Amino acid sequence: MTDNNNAQPSGENAQPTARSMRTVAVTALGGTSIEWYDFFIYGTAAALIFPTLFFAEDMPRYVALLASFSTFAVGFIARPIGGVLFGHFGDRVGRKAALVTALMMMGVATTLIGLLPGYAQIGPLAPLLLILLRFVQGLAVGGQWGGAMLLVTENAPANQRGFYGAFAQAGAPAGLVLANLAFLAVSGNLTDEAFLDWGWRIPFISSVLLIGLSLYVQLKLEDTEAFKELAGASEPSEAKPRSPVIQALKTYPREIVLAAGAFLGVQVTFYICIAFIISYGTDPDGLNIARSDMLTAVLVSTLFAIPANFFFGAWSDRHGRRGIYKFGAICTALWGFVMFAMIDTGDWFMITAGLAIGHICISMMYGPQAALLAELFSTEVRYSGASLGYQLGAIVGGGFAPMIATSLLVVFGSSMWIAAYIAVANILTWFSINALKESGNTDLDSVA
Repeated sequence: MTDNNNAQPSGENAQPTARSMRTVAVTALGGTSIEWYDFFIYGTAAALIFPTLFFAEDMPRYVALLASFSTFAVGFIARPIGGVLFGHFGDRVGRKAALVTALMMMGVATTLIGLLPGYAQIGPLAPLLLILLRFVQGLAVGGQWGGAMLLVTENAPANQRGFYGAFAQAGAPAGLVLANLAFLAVSGNLTDEAFLDWGWRIPFISSVLLIGLSLYVQLKLEDTEAFKELAGASEPSEAKPRSPVIQALKTYPREIVLAAGAFLGVQVTFYICIAFIISYGTDPDGLNIARSDMLTAVLVSTLFAIPANFFFGAWSDRHGRRGIYKFGAICTALWGFVMFAMIDTGDWFMITAGLAIGHICISMMYGPQAALLAELFSTEVRYSGASLGYQLGAIVGGGFAPMIATSLLVVFGSSMWIAAYIAVANILTWFSINALKESGNTDLDSVA
């Protein structure tokens, strides 16, 4: 299937069959889902487990919570570094090889977190080792997104790139659903004492399955036609820059900065809705909602994001990327105030409905994002450029969102200040998208 509005060069004439395209898409969805599962179980544990397990018992609750969320932020600090390392690797060696390496790293690091002794056993070494393994998680997730995203977008027909790109994007909410299901299944069958003692480790150790998936990708999938054409170029020294990251920074500095800005609102809102909101809802001095009820609310509300990502990704194929992205930024900015008003009622249904609509607003931006970022950069630096923009937005937006939200609540005592924080982040995203050109259905081989 081809786009009648664009002439197809040789690279796009070699489109995979519909069956192989589905295999690539489903594998990308599976890989990103399990990878994000690994990343997100840390966020849930940072809100519920780590403040008491990995830090001194005499710490005040909010201090321990901020310390725990700071280790959560370490993963985001590592993500741009992972984007640089794997971007270079992916543009020089191949999309598939970079993805396999990232999946293996994540599987090993998350499994080891599940085996870590706590502060009571090894003292200050416990949080230090936790930070180290969280850093490795960040490196891995910084690299996997670019590999999974390019496997689907570079293989997809131009006029379905938004839809197929959503397979890589839907892995984030799917991974979060899996993470919350894992914690609910474990905590629902154990006493609180057993859950805090050893039960929380089960979701982490289960991520050893990611290593098996990485072997499947290595053995069963081929690299994208766009990269294979680049690798087979007659002038490899010209086709493949020695340092794709530096080349991307020289050639596309504006696009990288605007891509980071375009991700800012998504990340701030998403991580407030999935990480901060758990500690906010379960705070015994606040809403004092049961842990299982808050986890279920986050789980059910996030389910709405999965079909929404596909719907808005496909919408962007028909109507353009910028329009729906800008509309999503405005909706999210305004909805934050309504969402927290609903959450503050303490009613489970209102909390779940408020978060669900928030996730749908976020999906207006996140669904088309893979296609949007792929279309900003040329093939020889696409992995590096897209990963840099994505991960810089992640560290500024998502990494510090739970900490900033917690601090705003402590200082001002009102959730409306958190809603204002969401609004500011999404207004900045609107301006970033407004400054980019429409890229829908762009021929990826013609980007220059």
